[in-house]
Amino acid sequence: MKTEPRAAAADRKSLSGAGLRAFFRIAGLWGLSVDEQMALLGLTARSTFFKWKKDPNTALPKDTLERLSYILGIYKALQVLLPDERAADEWVRRANAAPLFGGRSALERMLSGQVADLFVVRQYLDAQRGGWA
Repeated sequence: MKTEPRAAAADRKSLSGAGLRAFFRIAGLWGLSVDEQMALLGLTARSTFFKWKKDPNTALPKDTLERLSYILGIYKALQVLLPDERAADEWVRRANAAPLFGGRSALERMLSGQVADLFVVRQYLDAQRGGWA
């Protein structure tokens, strides 16, 4: 079994705490339920969710860090695209006519539980602001 170098584990722990704290702030702004938050984080165990919420200073799995990265990027892109904070925060729940969403909201797409769905929402927003083509 291959072990992770200590420096990499320490980096993951420092990124994890900051990432989780930011995620929980965003979840509040977006009005996410516990179940929605768990789906975005890729969690099935409520005990793990509440442990992370109580003490975010843990070393998260790489998959969870990737999810957090996409969610933080989605939040930031919305702040850039929609300077009205309330409109930016409400956008994730609005029905969207773009082919990617098929009339559903971005949140519905992201709640599938797949990391790929977070990626495509992030990619869509980056393209809207001219970041990716």
